[in-house]
Amino acid sequence: MGLASTGAKTAMSILTAFTFFALASIPAPISLMNNIEGRIDTLLHQMSIEEKLGQMSQVALPDQVTPEFKDAVRKGKYGSVYGWGSPKVRAELQKLSIEESRLKIPLIIGQDVIHGYTTGFPIPLAQAATWDPALIKEGARATAKEATQDGIHWTFSPMIDIARDPRWGRIAEGYGEDPILTSKMGVATIEGYQSPSLAAPDSLAACAKHYVGYGAAEAGRDYNSTWIPEGLLRDVYLKPFEAATKAGVATLMSAFNAINGVPASANPFTLRQVLRNEWRFDGFVVSDYMSVHELIAHGVAVDGADAARKAIDAGVDMEMVSDDYLKHGAQLLAEKKLDIRMIDEAVRCILRIKFRMGLFDGRHQSVPDHDLLPTEEVKSIGRKLAGDSHVLLKNDDNALPLTSSVKTVAVIGSLANSPSDQLGTWANADAKHSITPLASLESRMGKENVFYASGQVPEEGQKDNVENRILSKSHHGFLEALAAAQKADVVLVFLGESSGLSGEASCRSDINLPGSQAELVSELVKSGKPLIGIIMAGRPLIFHETAAKLSAVLYVWQGGTMAGPAIVDTLFGDIVPSGKLPVTFPQSVGQVPLYYDHLNTGRPPALTGPASEDRFRSKYLDVTFTPEYPFGFGLSYSKFTYSNGSMTSPVLHNLGTVAFSADITNAGKFAASEIVQFYTHQIAATVARPVRELKDFQKIHLEPGETKNVIFQLEASELGFHNSHMKLVTEPGHFEAWIAPDSASGIKFNFELAKA
Repeated sequence: MGLASTGAKTAMSILTAFTFFALASIPAPISLMNNIEGRIDTLLHQMSIEEKLGQMSQVALPDQVTPEFKDAVRKGKYGSVYGWGSPKVRAELQKLSIEESRLKIPLIIGQDVIHGYTTGFPIPLAQAATWDPALIKEGARATAKEATQDGIHWTFSPMIDIARDPRWGRIAEGYGEDPILTSKMGVATIEGYQSPSLAAPDSLAACAKHYVGYGAAEAGRDYNSTWIPEGLLRDVYLKPFEAATKAGVATLMSAFNAINGVPASANPFTLRQVLRNEWRFDGFVVSDYMSVHELIAHGVAVDGADAARKAIDAGVDMEMVSDDYLKHGAQLLAEKKLDIRMIDEAVRCILRIKFRMGLFDGRHQSVPDHDLLPTEEVKSIGRKLAGDSHVLLKNDDNALPLTSSVKTVAVIGSLANSPSDQLGTWANADAKHSITPLASLESRMGKENVFYASGQVPEEGQKDNVENRILSKSHHGFLEALAAAQKADVVLVFLGESSGLSGEASCRSDINLPGSQAELVSELVKSGKPLIGIIMAGRPLIFHETAAKLSAVLYVWQGGTMAGPAIVDTLFGDIVPSGKLPVTFPQSVGQVPLYYDHLNTGRPPALTGPASEDRFRSKYLDVTFTPEYPFGFGLSYSKFTYSNGSMTSPVLHNLGTVAFSADITNAGKFAASEIVQFYTHQIAATVARPVRELKDFQKIHLEPGETKNVIFQLEASELGFHNSHMKLVTEPGHFEAWIAPDSASGIKFNFELAKA
């Protein structure tokens, strides 16, 4: 506005006001509707500093929406609300914003919709075990339809943090330890939420979180600091977020943690240099819950004003819950401690997403006239997701599937009959709709043929709930459990964690089976009956000694509303388990962090050989250095063989491709699916490379006796990494590759990447 005369400014204000209200009240030509940036310019010209700061502020819905709160919405004090309020309240607030506020700017209404909404889906870590992006996209699309029906149009999902420490509770919310698997699952989720376009009435704007490095929290302790060298940050932790931005994710969330001493919500390197300058992201960044104000506790801001300045300068566009932007933004501008261009750019990014979502153009704010219930169609998707996530870890003497000779079963363990715990962390679904494993078994076999005993009782003086039963060291329920086992043909023992033992602020230093569960299994061995372990958990657990006492181990995670029917499907062979681990399972917590794509070290331990091998190697004295179960591992009721490996050339040229192939044969008796994985390793480079890196995977279905030739195309660019100068390079040299059923086996190839 600068040197423009008062009269000119007044005329321009009248003109732009007329233009805006005309656009808002009558249908505009397509050319104008598509001119989002021009419409944003119009709004920015009209907005006061207070209204701009309002757009940059998100507030949690209070328990009681007071007249004062409504008046704040009318005044444009908030750009977004989130929380558990009713659809009616959300609609009322939206109506106030678009009808009674000065500039008629709509709210963006958000909620933590993490793995299903009305219908609970398996936790994301379980969904990753399906290795099936198409199925994940289908589930996210169903979730978006349910959530938008309830008046929500923004979700704080997917979580695409790389997590390599199972002590960290939030490992449950993500897709595991690998950047390629996480990228593909994250992109599938985003595409499912945001299809067919952001403006569609049933589209849910996605928020990729937590940007960035949160999953590397020291000691697996939530909110803790992370130390990530830039090369590792770029090659591993940033990769899923880059994939998300390329997929058109609407928003990102800055994380709680500090990265190398700089909090993620005040980090211009990640937020401006990488996100805006390198990736050209043009959506907006929202802080995590109060993470702007927490810059004070981090020790990088002296007070709320300093926190606001540093977060805005770094590139956090919207502040979640804390109100330092609102309180201090105007004064910071007046004192010239903050550049108005930073404010305008943040508001522009927020308005851009609101326009793309159709919020300015009559997008309906849904208020259902009845309680939303899980539909048969969506429950079917949830059942499929849960069943395909099951990972068979052990199956001695074909203990599974159960055959017609099994007439009675004992069901032991509180988790077999806990509707809420099967939903997992961050559950939106009502537990009253959950179908438990016990109910499903009784439905299939008849109640008279199912003998249930918890086998677990809380410690004296504690409230009797499932979590206290699971954590209890008491043996008081053992006799009842053993009596039930002795009456049955087969014992199904449900082990694991309640939902509250994983997720945010639910980190554990001891990830063995909690409470007296291991001792309970030892007691059940006395029955002499086959014991089938079904483990329901939100993270990898340690259960080596217990597994040795079980005929079969089926890892079913926390499977959502339809967990029970899906488990019964698998137990009886209606579906054949095909899930593969998205994260490494350690033998001992002392091995953590443990992940498949580690460096070799200068003194690598021998994979084979006598126990008396050279002591001076990178290993332990008390356990082997290898995991209990490697990344990518999972058994089947059928048997797959890998043979006839071939490649189109032993040399990969810089702009070319090489195809690697192998025959995969179903040599068993069951029609089944196999997840075929493709890994590479650069033998020598200027920077040491991981022993294996996942590059691609395919899920194939084979009838008994059927063979399929599986082909993976590799481009030179897929072998790139960041060198010591942080330059993305592909270095010529010798490589190994594997087509494999997991990260520790497979058909091996050798090839060369030629000089350019």
